[in-house]
Amino acid sequence: MSTLSEQHCATCWADAPRVTEQEAAELLRQIPAWAQIEVEGVAQLRRVFKLKNFAQALAFANRLGELAEEQGHHPALLVEYGKLTVRWWTHDIGGLHINDFIMAARTDELCFEV
Repeated sequence: MSTLSEQHCATCWADAPRVTEQEAAELLRQIPAWAQIEVEGVAQLRRVFKLKNFAQALAFANRLGELAEEQGHHPALLVEYGKLTVRWWTHDIGGLHINDFIMAARTDELCFEV
């Protein structure tokens, strides 16, 4: 089986199943720097990346935006001086899908390239 970062997002429809709590726990072990949070009743993945300055945070956000467009799955981003906060969840299902874990892993890999 390929690692999360080697996988690509699948098309996700509004009736797609959310990951179960057990599946989420297993997937989180593969992306240990990420936290599962709840925002307004919706499960999400969140990570704060610490960077050198605003320009580096913005550059990382732009590269992540390119990956998101390529995969057809988009995060919530908060760019601040020296950090980028990234949140993944699947809007159509109001929670977490395997795509969110794939993109979290791919975000980690992308960070190492910045």
